[in-house]
Amino acid sequence: MVDGIMRMLPDAKVGHLGLYRDEKTLRPVTYYSRLPDELADAHVLLLDPMLATGHSASAAVALLKAQGARKIQFLCVVACPQGIAQLGQADSDIEIITAAVDGVLNDRGYIMPGLGDAGDRYFGT
Repeated sequence: MVDGIMRMLPDAKVGHLGLYRDEKTLRPVTYYSRLPDELADAHVLLLDPMLATGHSASAAVALLKAQGARKIQFLCVVACPQGIAQLGQADSDIEIITAAVDGVLNDRGYIMPGLGDAGDRYFGT
């Protein structure tokens, strides 16, 4: 998603947050954070292919806010009602922009019907 946004906003500064979902607890684990300076004055676009449980998105927003970000939009390809509700409940000031909303999460926290695992698709695993 970053490549597409950079084609539209070539002067944008890019930061990276690395989070993965613990398969047993379905809770996010942060393993990497590298963000631009001066986030307080920035319009931050938080990109993630999917908004499933909403816990990773909420954790990412918390990391951004801890670094001073105040204006954040969450952009994804597909979301589900549970993830939208979770992110909205945790961070009511975050605008969520998605291309599609699929019905539900399964017991493993995957969006159904969804796209499969975005990381697996991207890395071919």
